[in-house]
Amino acid sequence: MVFERPKRPGQENPVPPASQRPKPPVPRTSGGSISRDPDQRSRSGGRGGSNGGNGDNGDAADNEPSPWLEHPLDRSPNPAAEASFIEYLRWMRSPGSPYKDPTKLQIMQMAEESTYRDRLNHLTQRTRLIAGENNFFQVACPWRIRVGGHRGPESILLPAFDALGMPYIPSSTLRGVARAQAIREFVAQGYSWKQAERQVAPWFGSLDAEGSDRSGKVIFLDAYPLPQKDANHGGLSVDMANNIWSWDAAGQELNYSPNPNPFFSLEKPIFLIGIRPTPGCDPKTLRRVQNWLSEGLQQGIGSQINTGYGSLRRAGKAGSTPRFFEVEFTLEGQLIHGRQKFTQWAWNERRHEWQMRGQPRAEVRPTAFKSMLRYWFRALALGVLPTRQVKELEAQLFGSISPQKRGWLTVQITEGQVIHLEARPNHAGKQDPCGEQSGQLILAYSSEAPAEQQQTIAQLFQPLTWLIFHLGGIGQGARRPCYSRQTRERAPWWRGSTLIPEAQDSFWELPESVQEFQQLFRQRLHSFYTALQQIANRPLNPNAPLTLGPVNRDRWAEAVDGNCQILVCAGPEDFDKPYALAVLHSQDLKDCDRSDKPGYDPNLCGTTNRPVKPSPVWIANLGDYQVVTVFGATQDPRKHYLQELKQRAGRQNFAQIWPLS
Repeated sequence: MVFERPKRPGQENPVPPASQRPKPPVPRTSGGSISRDPDQRSRSGGRGGSNGGNGDNGDAADNEPSPWLEHPLDRSPNPAAEASFIEYLRWMRSPGSPYKDPTKLQIMQMAEESTYRDRLNHLTQRTRLIAGENNFFQVACPWRIRVGGHRGPESILLPAFDALGMPYIPSSTLRGVARAQAIREFVAQGYSWKQAERQVAPWFGSLDAEGSDRSGKVIFLDAYPLPQKDANHGGLSVDMANNIWSWDAAGQELNYSPNPNPFFSLEKPIFLIGIRPTPGCDPKTLRRVQNWLSEGLQQGIGSQINTGYGSLRRAGKAGSTPRFFEVEFTLEGQLIHGRQKFTQWAWNERRHEWQMRGQPRAEVRPTAFKSMLRYWFRALALGVLPTRQVKELEAQLFGSISPQKRGWLTVQITEGQVIHLEARPNHAGKQDPCGEQSGQLILAYSSEAPAEQQQTIAQLFQPLTWLIFHLGGIGQGARRPCYSRQTRERAPWWRGSTLIPEAQDSFWELPESVQEFQQLFRQRLHSFYTALQQIANRPLNPNAPLTLGPVNRDRWAEAVDGNCQILVCAGPEDFDKPYALAVLHSQDLKDCDRSDKPGYDPNLCGTTNRPVKPSPVWIANLGDYQVVTVFGATQDPRKHYLQELKQRAGRQNFAQIWPLS
């Protein structure tokens, strides 16, 4: 739904905003946000910055393309500093402008910076007074949460907010969480779901009950976030979703198309939860409902709870999520990023257009790990199962929108932190260390995981997790290992991504020789396929893999099938690049078929030009050797690359992992 501003009196046929020349830009603060004073105008804004535009281009370069912020008949939004984010939504129109999406991000960032500390203090104090002494408690979200899910202007996903625009958790949602947790407790005792619903009626009420059990014994209050110490709001933050891979309508082929979409969630909020007894409620009943509510909030609330969102933990209470695998990790290189922060507009003289200059924000995101587990599960399964069944199993394990399934796996990260940011993009950052993130990856069963399948789920994801650590990285540059570009004169100074398990147990111990690692990798593959066979309920034969469609120079499937090769190799480094990457970048393997980048073959290294094409080569650097995965390896230029790797490495430093025979 798009909200359009009504016509002004006497304005019968207004000119569409997109066809108007925008007004001069609003001056920027040091943080890149727009000044709230509409009278402060300047024709010098919107220039400079990283990769900024180069030119005095008359009026075109002096007028920022803000089709919503700068309307020919309206002034820029100038709400009070404490206005809620919904005050900005009325500025969201849908002009036919190429700058519509960047401006949407610009407005969302302005809304994010609103100040409403006083209002939240008032609301949380009200909760304390209504609930009464000892009837309220705090819960903290270790990462992000989004309760709600309705769509606002420009299809922006909005969290739940009250009549004045304050983000909150509705009381009805809290009641549902407590009731669902109580029902699950009775189901665990052997009751059916319908029987359990009748059992919880004395606490929560039911229209089918009799007497006093028809009404609930506890009153739930709306829960508001406490103002954060380091910000003026309650945690409202621009978030990002990026659906990179999608099945076609027939469910037979995968399409690759990065599609980042910004939306609002709350980042690391602390909520004040309040309940109070009705006249017929005794203290024991109140405490039991409070415990159910506390346990239910720990299980997760809102959307995407299988992907790290929505877990709310009470101080002093240990988490009750049934985890089955965990490992500490370090990520080096270009890192995992969330939203892109708007900084400024810049005029590009060469393309004669405005460009939005953004700054990616490094963030340890459980969504990145779940996406990578999903990617490699799909790639490995496509080599041994029909495509239609792979799609069904993928939805069953990881969840899907159509058909709507929650999934059996929950991915969480605790203690996630950014140790080093990426090197600065100017020459001063040449000596900076590479970006570094760390945390603890936790895999757990969701509430949808059948009890009889839980052991098999663990047997499937334990080797799969090991495989993703040894097949590539996570986040930006995941298909290449982290390597230095400090010998060059232009940034970026570091590229790629290396994922390192910080564990000392034998499960993660690696052998020294190439041949021993080949055997270990095949053991992990065998464990994965054994568990997959049980979940798929059909016999599999990895020794005779399937083949997905034809392969030619510029077409291949991202599947570990009969056209794929995985190998381990070792050799000398070249300019701080590990052996397998140095061979990939050697000039004699690249065709000069692109005028804009001579010596670069997109059918070997991928391209970001439209249509975007990911590289068919994955390289993971394990120190003494590298693991190389090549999709469509039966055709050049990929076939030639593999021949070069084998020839230069020598027999002792080269071993084929896949195909198994």
